[in-house]
Amino acid sequence: MLIKLKNKQYLIVDEFKFKCSVGKNGLKNQKREGDNCTPKGNFKIGKVYYRSDRVKKPETELTTKIIKKNMGWCNDPYNRNYNKEITLNKKNKGEKLFRSDSVYDILIVIEYNTKKIKPFIGSAIFIHLTRNYKHTQGCIALNKNDLLVLLKILKPGSKINIS
Repeated sequence: MLIKLKNKQYLIVDEFKFKCSVGKNGLKNQKREGDNCTPKGNFKIGKVYYRSDRVKKPETELTTKIIKKNMGWCNDPYNRNYNKEITLNKKNKGEKLFRSDSVYDILIVIEYNTKKIKPFIGSAIFIHLTRNYKHTQGCIALNKNDLLVLLKILKPGSKINIS
């Protein structure tokens, strides 16, 4: 199954068209850490993370994981765990997944720079929640109902085309 990002405003899967938002500085071929761009390319869809204290387990065939209080995603290009899930502590700093807002109540990992990881080309690229479609720091954001529908139709091995 292929998800297509169209006109930086819609995710299209089969007959479904979901309004979305992307990185503040648009789409980019040569993404860099902190540039507020969404990377262009074809990527696999990864694991689904969710806050079990806020939402029930999403209906999906994708692998799911509950977000715990000390979970994070390493965005430090100098850390050997760059662009991987980490346990946040004094040594490990990164993007907090257990947030006070609802943005990461449900998220899907976009497998950008997750195999043969290269420092400085971007990390923590997700499909996550939005309430107002404000631009992201490089992720793709959908409203909750649309993300839940998307999760129902995605299959293991699904890919996203961002162009």
